[in-house]
Amino acid sequence: MQFDHAGIATDDAESLADLFSDLFDAPVAHEERFDGMTVVFLELDDGYFELLEPHDDGAIGRYLDKRGPGIHHLALATDDIQAALATAREYGVELIDEEPRPGAWGHQVAFLHPKSTGGVLVEFVQH
Repeated sequence: MQFDHAGIATDDAESLADLFSDLFDAPVAHEERFDGMTVVFLELDDGYFELLEPHDDGAIGRYLDKRGPGIHHLALATDDIQAALATAREYGVELIDEEPRPGAWGHQVAFLHPKSTGGVLVEFVQH
């Protein structure tokens, strides 16, 4: 596996994208609206920042209400998301997603519960 992206919850993806684009020389690589939020991917040398702005009371909106803006999750790319989930199960990691589901860019994603991963919400991504 390798690092894919850091998901960052924000109330204003456009403004944060403008700042990060200039500050880190990280151009916008992809933007879409799905699942009640806008997601903006900023390209870095070895991964992305994924900015998450809610448009309804979904998971990101609840996260912002409870914790405020900041890092929401860390994502790791895998060539076999089913095998990655099986390995997590073998190690007793609690899964949020028992099966992969559609994510941004049409990728398959699955999340591991932060209670089992040192307080970090981890996402597996299969491109």
